[in-house]
Amino acid sequence: MRVVIVVHEGFQLLDMAGPADVFATASLIRRGAYRVEVTGPGRSPVKAHGGVTVTVDMPIGELDGKIDTLLVVGGLSVPERRHDKELIEGVARLAGRAKRVASVCNGALILAEAGLLDGRRATTHWLAARELAERHPAVEVDADPIYIKDDDVWTSAGVTAGIDLALALVAEDHGHEVARDVARGLVVYLHRPGGQSQFSTPMEISMPARESLRDLLVYIDSNPAEDLSVPALAHRAGMSERHFSRVFTEQSGLSPGRYVERSRAEAARRLLEATDHPLDTVARLTGLGAPETLYRVFRRHWRVSPGDYRRRFHSRKG
Repeated sequence: MRVVIVVHEGFQLLDMAGPADVFATASLIRRGAYRVEVTGPGRSPVKAHGGVTVTVDMPIGELDGKIDTLLVVGGLSVPERRHDKELIEGVARLAGRAKRVASVCNGALILAEAGLLDGRRATTHWLAARELAERHPAVEVDADPIYIKDDDVWTSAGVTAGIDLALALVAEDHGHEVARDVARGLVVYLHRPGGQSQFSTPMEISMPARESLRDLLVYIDSNPAEDLSVPALAHRAGMSERHFSRVFTEQSGLSPGRYVERSRAEAARRLLEATDHPLDTVARLTGLGAPETLYRVFRRHWRVSPGDYRRRFHSRKG
């Protein structure tokens, strides 16, 4: 399968290198599964934001033939690159030859400028979501998922989410077992589902100024099955319940209850990936109590049922 990656001056190197290594590793598992080419405006080597220079196989204006996957990368330079006529017109032209089109990070802005996201649901790096929505009101922007598939157009969140996107493309092409083997080979997270939020619990909060509250977060994350009610946490923090709830929310940006639920949902996700425990055991070990509660909480945070998540992302073969 032919994969064409579009780069541009000042692009984010990992946006290109992450997916390229996913496809290369898949080709070791399924010999010759992918052939990766790099293109961009002009014939000159293209320098990434970090200073690494990449050679273009063929200028974007001269590339021809059918393409299985067209992947446009992002970077800090995208706000300038979206005015590059050769780049935008080249992406639009190649998209017409491609079976599917994808972007990493704020590369979605380039797809949007090329008219490829109108009427579609799309995501991007959370820092670029507002810009995408304001400049392109015909695009339904959802800044939460790490990647979104809308028919034959895929978009992903920032930087490392490009690896998750590429793993999802491999899974679509060759099955989840191959995608899991690629993830193991690259020693990366075992293929996060696209509906997973860009914002994990640690990312979603502000780190509390109080050391006692920082220690409490570690305790919550390490002991999901313990009593993590407000009275119990307030007692552990040495505060009254009202004072604790106010200070915790002010310093972390989340209420105690929301933080605890999100932490338990993440603990459940890890158990579903790494163990064969039945759902009632997972619910008990993560403090969620009953399978019904596990199902409800898991759906709320990860947008997929626990059973479906395990079928797709369990770390063991068979």
